[in-house]
Amino acid sequence: MTRCPCEEEVLAKIRPTPEEQAYVRAIGQRLIEAVERSGMAKAMMVGSVARDTFVRGDRDLDIFMLFDPALSREELQEQGLSLAHRIAEEFGATWREKYAEHPYVNATIDSLDIDLVPCYAVPSATEIKSAVDRTPFHTRYILAHIDGYTDDVLLAKQFTKAGGVYGSDHMTEGFSGYLCEVLTIYYGGFRPLLLAAARWRPGEVIDIEEHGAKRFEDPLVVIDPVDPERNVAAALSTSRMFEFVELARGYLAEPSVAFFCRPPSPPLTREVFSRLLAARGTHLFSITFATPDYTPDTVVPQLRKSAGSIRELLERSGFPVNRIDVCMGEERCMLLFELMAGTVPAMRRHIGPPVSSKGNAGKFLEKYVREEVFAGPYVEDGRYVVEIARPFTRAADLLRSNALFDVALGKHVRGSMQQGWTVRAGAECWDEEFAGFLSGFLERSSPLARIWRTTRR
Repeated sequence: MTRCPCEEEVLAKIRPTPEEQAYVRAIGQRLIEAVERSGMAKAMMVGSVARDTFVRGDRDLDIFMLFDPALSREELQEQGLSLAHRIAEEFGATWREKYAEHPYVNATIDSLDIDLVPCYAVPSATEIKSAVDRTPFHTRYILAHIDGYTDDVLLAKQFTKAGGVYGSDHMTEGFSGYLCEVLTIYYGGFRPLLLAAARWRPGEVIDIEEHGAKRFEDPLVVIDPVDPERNVAAALSTSRMFEFVELARGYLAEPSVAFFCRPPSPPLTREVFSRLLAARGTHLFSITFATPDYTPDTVVPQLRKSAGSIRELLERSGFPVNRIDVCMGEERCMLLFELMAGTVPAMRRHIGPPVSSKGNAGKFLEKYVREEVFAGPYVEDGRYVVEIARPFTRAADLLRSNALFDVALGKHVRGSMQQGWTVRAGAECWDEEFAGFLSGFLERSSPLARIWRTTRR
């Protein structure tokens, strides 16, 4: 398929240079040789570097250390970390341990960000003992099927990165590199992928190897070609999926380099933030607390669960919520709530059972004639109604109360908040640590809307 001029222009900027490829691969090969000299494990490069699908300037390299499947998980962890430490020290790297399903070592070697990851050398992806065991099979599959599509994959990756929908982490909930590769191969190129995506509907199913083995309920289902029990797009949210659909439609209508580059967007200043917030006339509240000592994959879903539960509490208490969002920082987390009202009347109506329901009606009447109320119980349209006092008339007081612990908070979020949390309101929500997050919240727009604002002025 003939490429449009803007795609060729983009490719000239994002293809890794031969020198860059050789440099990264040479370091990777040295690391592989070092692992295998140990006699403890085999090694291989995985990920985009191994598949030549990395965008110019990406400095990530993944080396997987493949251990005997007979090892226990404890032995894999112990031996894998010991070997990774030894390799990192041999190369004079700065390094730290990180944790996914099991620990691995992240090192900086010759300006490259390198992960040394232990896994099991299982015979097939359907026999994995840990999630990372699947990754070598992904690399082998893409290498066997990517002929002729490398440039298309680069375009797809850059398109999703610039659109803000790249990354399968829990904060982004977008497209992984492997998902971009599988989709590009399945549809036969970048442009065919966009043409198909422009017509996607919720529940779209793609089964490149026609496994047809398992049903999934995700918005986009891409059966892993090496493991029919896995959806490659499981991390993709409905919002990110349809932001990609929007971008595909916009690009097909008006191809432009703007779809492949995202100009830096400096965060708002405190003063501008305050002015924009005042203009909205809404009521913003933030809750901050110490970041739990767990990986984002563990913490972020708990932040979302907690914020959702608090939203329900706010709305049950009479405070209508416009939007919420969460952010996990290095030291602190923030839950953000934009309310349509920050205060409510002291009185609220409580609708009781139909008077015709003798048992329930009797219990309701007996309960509230014994309590202090503003009015009632009285009968209205065949039901009992009572006007009672609210526990909280100010949202800030509710958010500062222990009532938060009566809702379904994430386990580690609850533990952190029990050590203390801070509530701020309005312009006081501004926090330099969360400047980008707060700015994005107030200036939220879809990827295509953002592009049109810059190209259609």
